[in-house]
Amino acid sequence: MTQKKDELLAGLKEAILTEETGIQFYAAAAARTTDTRGREVFEQLARDEAEHKHWLRRQYGHVVEGTPWEEMKPVFHADLSGPDPIFSAQLRARIGEAHWEMTALSVGLALEEATITRYRDLAGAADQPDVRRFFEELAKWEESHAAALSRQSGLLRESYWHEARFAPF
Repeated sequence: MTQKKDELLAGLKEAILTEETGIQFYAAAAARTTDTRGREVFEQLARDEAEHKHWLRRQYGHVVEGTPWEEMKPVFHADLSGPDPIFSAQLRARIGEAHWEMTALSVGLALEEATITRYRDLAGAADQPDVRRFFEELAKWEESHAAALSRQSGLLRESYWHEARFAPF
């Protein structure tokens, strides 16, 4: 096996483990939140991560077998649009008690940002256009998750700090 192939396989293995971490985290977030919309969105995010893992495993098989990579055709994709992309507007009514939900936003964002960096690095190291394109598409998908988590956190942060009496003023 060439060093490039070994590096690609190692990157794919790491990415598969990262996606499993995302699946487990979002499943736990869905189980723990009391916000109905939040539960639905976290469940969808877990499904998105499961789909990423599926595609990574398929591409891993192609590298091992020496066959061409497949074009990724997403089945699921979380709808993260709207003014409150993760939680319902009703969450604001109890924002001072939404410690888990705010933690989930922070941890989820950190996971997504690390994954984006990993996929951008793998795309940059790719010497084949189809491999590069695959990782760039995954990075864009993860960027949509990160943007929604960041947007939701930004919408709730000031209210949360004030209501939970975290603000230093």
